[in-house]
This record gives sequence, structure tokens and C-alpha cells, in this order.
Amino acid sequence: VSAFSGLLRTDPVPEEGEDVAATISATETLSEEEQQELRRELAKVEEEIQTLSQVLAAKEKHLAEIKRKLGINSLQELKQNIAKGWQDVTATSAYKKTSETLSQAGQKASAAFSSVGSVITKKLEDVKNSPTFKSFEEKVENLKSKVGGTKPAGGDFGEVLNSTANASATSEPLPEQTQGGL
Repeated sequence: VSAFSGLLRTDPVPEEGEDVAATISATETLSEEEQQELRRELAKVEEEIQTLSQVLAAKEKHLAEIKRKLGINSLQELKQNIAKGWQDVTATSAYKKTSETLSQAGQKASAAFSSVGSVITKKLEDVKNSPTFKSFEEKVENLKSKVGGTKPAGGDFGEVLNSTANASATSEPLPEQTQGGL
């Protein structure tokens, strides 16, 4: 025991919340024999802790060797830990509630966008059926019949524009264009 006397504290260390005065008086009430018994027990417990630390270090070394043989590296362990952590997060009620709320918000947003799309489609149909657009369409058809002349009026607007563009591209050159070449 005397070999440990320099290494071991003989005063008891008060635990959190323990009254320091009570600790000092408890030491004074222990007999010399009881104090020596406690010192032996303390030395034994410290020795066991050291042994357990050595065993733990050996086990960790063995674990590392097994992982190396299996080809498990730190990156794979990190991936597994992240996957496990994500799985744990997704299992929480907070995540489930948040996910459900976001899903409902997404459905509502989708419905709103669909509604906006329907409104835009309806407005475009209204514009196409409006008197102003009809008048414009008639003017384009008249222009087409004057320029192209062969196709009867009454095609759809896209057809009219395409045929008007084709007719002007294939028409006879203007007199200024033919005289410039002489």
C-alpha cells in the first residue's frame, strides 16, 4: 500500500452535490484499518479499470483487423452511419408530420397551378373567339387571298400565316430588283 501512497489520494473527493464538511468528518470517523481496506479496494478498482482499458484496446484492434479483412473502410462505415441516421430521422414523428404537411402543400400548389393553367387556356380561347381577333383573322385571310389567290379563304390562322409567308417568298421580283441586275 505504501507504494501507492504517492499515487493515490488519501482525501476523499466530494461528489457533485455532496457536502464537503460531511466528507471530511466521514474520513475522520474511519479507523486506520478501514482506511487501509478502502485504499486496497481503490487500488484494485483502478487496476481493473486499467485491465479493462487494455482489453478494450485489444478488442478495438481486433475489430479493425476484421473490418480490414472484410474490406470495410471508413467511407463505407460513414455511408452506413449516414443511412442509419437518415432512417432514424425519417422514423421520427416530427419528420413524418413535416413530410405530410409538405406533401399536402405540394398537392395544393399543384391544384393551384392546374387551376391557373385552366384559367389561362380559357382566356386564350376567349381572345380567339373575340370580335377583335375575328376581325384581325379576316384581314389576314383577305391579304392572303390577294397575295396567294389560289387557296379559298377559311383555313385556320396558322395555315393563313404560313401560306402568306410562302406566297410572298415565291412571288415575282419587283421591277427595281430586275433592273438592278442590268
